[in-house]
Amino acid sequence: MNLNLTNKNAIVCGSTSGIGQATAFALADEGANITLVARDEEKLKDVLISLPQNGHQTHHYLVADFNNPQYVQDIIKSHIKKIGAIHILINNTGGPPGGSIFNAEIDSFEKAFTQHLKCNHLITQAVVPGMKETGYGRIINIISTSVKQPLDGLGVSNTIRGAVASWAKTMANELGQFGITVNNVLPGATATGRLDEIISNKAEKADQNKEEVQKKMESSIPAGRFAKPEELAYAIVFLASEKAAYINGINLPVDGGRTKSL
Repeated sequence: MNLNLTNKNAIVCGSTSGIGQATAFALADEGANITLVARDEEKLKDVLISLPQNGHQTHHYLVADFNNPQYVQDIIKSHIKKIGAIHILINNTGGPPGGSIFNAEIDSFEKAFTQHLKCNHLITQAVVPGMKETGYGRIINIISTSVKQPLDGLGVSNTIRGAVASWAKTMANELGQFGITVNNVLPGATATGRLDEIISNKAEKADQNKEEVQKKMESSIPAGRFAKPEELAYAIVFLASEKAAYINGINLPVDGGRTKSL
């Protein structure tokens, strides 16, 4: 199957590591022009020079702190004026710190809401006019399987991820008529720095070593292992392609079968 994305402009948030970085590479492999978005400029530069380049692609990066949503929207609007319409938007932000919901500080909800939902919304508002003009738009939100089944020890994350999923479904209903799809990819346990942090926290609380915790987590997954970031990226690239034009408003778990709900 040819998922040719030549001449498509893609913004990939949180693209200096993990699933975001793997997605940027996979989209570039299919010919898309990539704009990387993250807060660490040195890491952005390193990823930028490593992106696949077929000779006709132009890649960029934007330095942005998702604690300031309006600034993020402003720099993206300015960027669009320079390069033209964005066809593909990958909303992706690192998850909030773990912990029980009862013990969560109230400010942690506000911070997560700002970084995830507010930023997603303002970036989407910036790119949708161009998507409408071109008749092509793919908005893909990288969330979590907690949308379907809350995860123990991730109280704030469970709460905010659910809000983002509802936002996305509502947006899908409003934008579908313009050739714009809005879908959510729900990663399960994926071999990233975020997962390593979760394993370390679990190990510390249970007074176990990390290897024991990892084996227990892997045993709960029918596939018997953690996902590779690239495996999430392949699903995302398909949803970004013309071949997925009639897939809209879904939550797609990519979790090796771990989630027990339908």
